[in-house]
Amino acid sequence: MSVAFVPEKVRISVHRYQKMVASGVLTEADRIELIDGEMINMAPIGPKHAALSARLTKLLVLAVGDSAIVSPGGPVNLGDFSEPQPDLMLLRPRGDYYAGKIPDASDVLLLIEISDSTLTFDQNTKRALFARHGIAEYWIIDIEGQRIHVHREPTVNGCYAKAYELDVASTVSAQALPAVRLLVQSIFT
Repeated sequence: MSVAFVPEKVRISVHRYQKMVASGVLTEADRIELIDGEMINMAPIGPKHAALSARLTKLLVLAVGDSAIVSPGGPVNLGDFSEPQPDLMLLRPRGDYYAGKIPDASDVLLLIEISDSTLTFDQNTKRALFARHGIAEYWIIDIEGQRIHVHREPTVNGCYAKAYELDVASTVSAQALPAVRLLVQSIFT
């Protein structure tokens, strides 16, 4: 009597994923990020998302000065099986601007996702991933709702101890850089 074979998914490691990028198997045109060992298609970037990203990048660069590196669209290494590409990150300053290594959770002061079509994914899958890996602060910019979902103090079970929403009448600042304050309205207009 033969035993039935049950196919299982194969998790891709960050090392293997990076080799696929380095060898040209995956290119920037593929718009893929690695989440918990699975290669995930990223949503296309529409004009509202692109404009908000450019605006927020400019606001952050002007606000943080030399206190942090503003990194738009770069990868962050989260262990052996995840290398997401958030829309924006504030990173600890480094002279080489992370040319020598991909930043990891300990380098991230603030991680930001801009959400126009991925709000549920950003609020569930990505929030849990970032919390599990110790991302100290995570913002979701909700384009449609014109609000910011702020998550702070990650817990080991994939949650954040503090979470709240800010509307356009509010001011927001990163926990790691409290002197840097932005009017939420300025992000959306």
